[in-house]
Amino acid sequence: MTPGRRPDRSESFGEALLGAVLDRAHELPPHLIGPLVADVVKLLRGRRPQVLLQDYGQLLLVPLSGEGLAEGEPQVIDGSEAGRCFLDAIPVEVPEDDGVRVHLPLLDGGDQVGGMAVTLDSVDDDDRRLLHRISGLVADLLVTKHAYSDLFFRVRRGEAMSVAAEIQWSLLPPLAMIMPRVAVAGILEPAYDVAGDSFDYALNGDILHVVMIDAMGHGLDAATMATVAIGAYRHARRADVGLSEIYDFMDRAVAQQFGPEHFVTAQMMQLDTGTGEVQWVNAGHPPPILVRHHRVVRRLTAPTTLPVGLGGSEPRISELKLERGDRVLCFSDGLVEEHYTGGEAFGEDQLIDCVNQLERTGRGIRAVTRSLSHTLKRARGGHTTDDATLLMVEWRG
Repeated sequence: MTPGRRPDRSESFGEALLGAVLDRAHELPPHLIGPLVADVVKLLRGRRPQVLLQDYGQLLLVPLSGEGLAEGEPQVIDGSEAGRCFLDAIPVEVPEDDGVRVHLPLLDGGDQVGGMAVTLDSVDDDDRRLLHRISGLVADLLVTKHAYSDLFFRVRRGEAMSVAAEIQWSLLPPLAMIMPRVAVAGILEPAYDVAGDSFDYALNGDILHVVMIDAMGHGLDAATMATVAIGAYRHARRADVGLSEIYDFMDRAVAQQFGPEHFVTAQMMQLDTGTGEVQWVNAGHPPPILVRHHRVVRRLTAPTTLPVGLGGSEPRISELKLERGDRVLCFSDGLVEEHYTGGEAFGEDQLIDCVNQLERTGRGIRAVTRSLSHTLKRARGGHTTDDATLLMVEWRG
C-alpha cells in the first residue's frame, strides 16, 4: 500500500457473506437460525443445506427444521459420512451426481454441537475457507441461542426423559472441550434416565479443574443431591481454594442439606496444563485409569477419604506428572458393577480391555470416550440399571 493512502475498506464477497450472519445474529430468534443458514448458502449457490444436531444418546444426527433447510431422516453417527465428519471433527466431501456434498463440523470451543451439510457444483479452496468460517459462526449461534430456547433440546431428545435426567443435563458443562494444551470429554448413561452421576470442569488460566460425582440412590433424590454437590464444588472452586478445602465445603453442604445417612462419592482433580502436574483427591470413588501410548498402564490407586457428606478426615492429595499425550479416565461404579441377575459384575479388567482396543484406533478423545461408553453398554447386553459415566482428560502438552 502506498504510504498515506487509506486501505481499501470496500466490502468483499467474503465479508458480505459473513456479514449476512453477523449483522442478523444479535436479535435473531432461535427458530430463524435455519433460515439464516439457508440464505447464506444461497449466496454460495449451494443447495440442500442441513443443520444436524447430536441426540442426547449420541447415536444420531438429527436435522433441524426450518424454512429453506432440506428435510431428511436422522442419520446414524456410526457408519455415515456426516457421522465421520462429526466424530473426527473434520470436513468431509462426498461426490454426488449433481455436485459435491460437503459436511462440516459445528465446533464451539472444541465442543461438538453437530454438523452442517450443503451441496455445491464444485468445491475449491475459497469455498472451503468460507464454509469453515460460516460453520464456526453457526456453531456459536446454536450455543448462545440454546440458552433461552427449548427448540434445540426438543430436536436432540430422541425419547422421553425423566425429570431427574432433565435436572442433570441442565447441570452439565459441554460434553467436550478441546484446547491446545488439554482436552476433556465425558458421557452419561442412561442418557434419558440418568440421576445421581454428574461431572463438571473449568479451565481457569493454566489450571484445569475437574470433578466426577456419584450421588447415592436413584431418581429425584439422587439428582437433587448431585445438584447440591456440584453447586458446592463450583462455589468452592470459584473461591480459589485447594482440593482439601473444596472437599470440606462439599462435605458440609451435603451433610447439612440431607443428613448423616446420605453421601456422594467424588473424584476431584487439578491439572496444570503448562507442566502436566496433576493432583487429585478420592472420596470413595473408583480409582481413575492412566492411559499412556494408547494403552492402560496403571490404576491410579491412592489414599481415599470418606464420601462427601459423611464427615471424613482431611483428604490426602495425590500427585502425578503426566507425559504428553497421557489420558486419565475417570468412571463411576455403575460402569463396572453392572451384571446379569446372579452373574458376575462386569469388572475393571473388561473395562481396561475395551479401553486398550479403542485406544489402538488412534482417534480423538471425544470419539474414544463415546465409543467406549457404547461398547461397554453392548458388552453388558444393553443393560444399564445404574448410572454409568465416563470422563476422560488428555494432557496435550
